[in-house]
Amino acid sequence: MSEPFLQRAIALAIENVNSGQGGPFAALIVKDGKIIAEGVNRVTSGNDPTAHAEIEAIREACRVIGNFQLSGCDLYASCEPCPMCFGAIYWARPDRVFYAATAADAAAAGFDDALIYEELRRSPGARRLPVTQLLDPEALRPFQTWLSSSSKKPY
Repeated sequence: MSEPFLQRAIALAIENVNSGQGGPFAALIVKDGKIIAEGVNRVTSGNDPTAHAEIEAIREACRVIGNFQLSGCDLYASCEPCPMCFGAIYWARPDRVFYAATAADAAAAGFDDALIYEELRRSPGARRLPVTQLLDPEALRPFQTWLSSSSKKPY
């Protein structure tokens, strides 16, 4: 049953390129054998570096089901998700993820995530982008407030 969903994701990615709206990526969320959300890459059309297909599909699926978790859902992507999308996918907690093209295929087309994976393995001080922790006496206060809150919704 997964092939038609992957074929739909691939078709959406091609349509997105042909429309000039964004990159060659698309994703969809399936629940109970039905597509509940679709997303395409809108990075350049929306001037939003987070507007990847998987993120767009996750946002829409969460709106549709009225929950921030996608348990009972599957995600289908035209390409292996990037590090940012993998992070969002893990937070959304779908049951399974299926993809067509690989990260190496994306790299061959000019979408190479290798630098991000390499950077994540480095300590913050050794990264190309300067990342510095500033010690502040109030740094833990948001977490303390969260832990003592009676209105929090754990995730």
